[in-house]
Amino acid sequence: MVAKLLSSAEAAERLGITRSTLYDWLAQSDRGEFMIRGQLEAINYFQGGRRGQGRIKFEEREINRLLSLMQVQPKENKPRQSPKQKPKSEFQYIKVKPGRPDDS
Repeated sequence: MVAKLLSSAEAAERLGITRSTLYDWLAQSDRGEFMIRGQLEAINYFQGGRRGQGRIKFEEREINRLLSLMQVQPKENKPRQSPKQKPKSEFQYIKVKPGRPDDS
C-alpha cells in the first residue's frame, strides 16, 4: 500500500498553520518538547536527499492524526452551586475581646 506523501506546504495548509510554524513544530518534536493540548507528541516525517537534508514529506495519515489531536471536544458544563452563606457575627473580623486594655 502506497501512502500519499504531502509536501510541507500542503501539510501546513491542511493543518491551518504557516510553513514556518510547521518547521518550528518539527524542531520541537525532534527535541521531544512538542505538545498538543497538554500531551507530548512526536511528528513522524520523511526527509529526502543524500545526507537527509532534502525536502520534508508527510504521510497523509500523520497529518490526519495531528488534526485529530488538535480537535477540541467541549465538555458539558456542570451547574455551579451558589456559595454557602456563613452566619455573620457582630464582630466578624475582630479576634480579640472588645474593650479597653488593662492599664497595669
